[in-house]
Amino acid sequence: MSQQLSSDQISSLYERSSRLLAEMKADMPDDIASKELGLRFNVKLAAAMVGRSDATIRRAEESGELPPPKKRQTGKRFGYTLEDVNHMRDVFGTRPWRSDTDDPIVLGVQNFKGGVGKSTLAVHAAQYFALQGYRVLVIDADPQASSTAMFGVHPERDIDTEDTMLPFLAGEEPNLIHAVKPTYWDGLDIIPSCLGLYDAEYFIAGSSVDPENRFEKIRRGLVDIAPAYDIVVIDPPPALGMISINVLRATNALLIPTPPSSIDYSSTVSFLSMLTAVLRQVEGRGLNNDFKFVHLVATKVDENKSAHIGMRDAMKTVFGGDILSTALLDSAEFDNANVEMRTVYEYAGPMNSTYKRCRSNLDLVMGDLELAIRNSWPSHRRDLRMKGVA
Repeated sequence: MSQQLSSDQISSLYERSSRLLAEMKADMPDDIASKELGLRFNVKLAAAMVGRSDATIRRAEESGELPPPKKRQTGKRFGYTLEDVNHMRDVFGTRPWRSDTDDPIVLGVQNFKGGVGKSTLAVHAAQYFALQGYRVLVIDADPQASSTAMFGVHPERDIDTEDTMLPFLAGEEPNLIHAVKPTYWDGLDIIPSCLGLYDAEYFIAGSSVDPENRFEKIRRGLVDIAPAYDIVVIDPPPALGMISINVLRATNALLIPTPPSSIDYSSTVSFLSMLTAVLRQVEGRGLNNDFKFVHLVATKVDENKSAHIGMRDAMKTVFGGDILSTALLDSAEFDNANVEMRTVYEYAGPMNSTYKRCRSNLDLVMGDLELAIRNSWPSHRRDLRMKGVA
């Protein structure tokens, strides 16, 4: 006869798990503003990021066009921060920003199944674009707050519902400006989340009998803030609800993570079916989505498993140009980063072969995504055509 668990026993499990989580986070900074990005770039890497030679960087420092480099007592350079690199980009005019005539990309990383790498993709995409010098906003619209936690924030301790989208969705704020917070990444802001954001499901559902008002809330909340960014990355809940539908309506680009297993692929097929039904329903009410692109991306691919490789190749055949050409490989580095409450892009230690493989693959995936975004901007197409990649 099976033993039944009472609420007190469940509460005990919660308390014990919370203590372990607190121990894991004991050495973390108290809030997002106090955490620092430990990355430093040597002059050659900084020059490559800026799009100029290292000799040009050195001459600009000698002439006073750039500040002199910070050096140790030994005379060796400390290395440049991302803020330093972005200042160089500003001086040399090499920021990759969109033109004012281009629409900001509002990218939803969405699948209605959990565990497919949605938050991992969203946060790493946001940080990749920040490294390239774009103006980026990441919106955590998932009450589980995984993306918020990946930026070193304790959602249950540091984030109140007032810090999230909830006050706007509840009609207490005119837009989402109140929720935007800077991160320790230069050029990257965040709208954080916490468990209390789940109440938004009820606020949205009960706000009006007019479906247009219910489905358009996040889209309308972005009107005043999206123009300040090149790319807005949204991490929605892994379920079909009011928040997810609002995210769909707010986006003009979709990235759908799909692990190469039969179960996950089946779930993606179901997601695409539900997505079609939802979009047709709102289109029937005169609300059309104008997507710049909708791409799948194979995630958590283990190249040592023939079944994964077979499914990945089959997905490429089926979806063709609608799937990113590079698959995101499964790597222990993602697990290592999660344990340390950081991302792969935040690692500043010695680079072993496992990390190098993971980082190289991650950069290729994000490079594919960046190309899709730049192809959507008319101001970038001429340059892309000249490079033969448009």
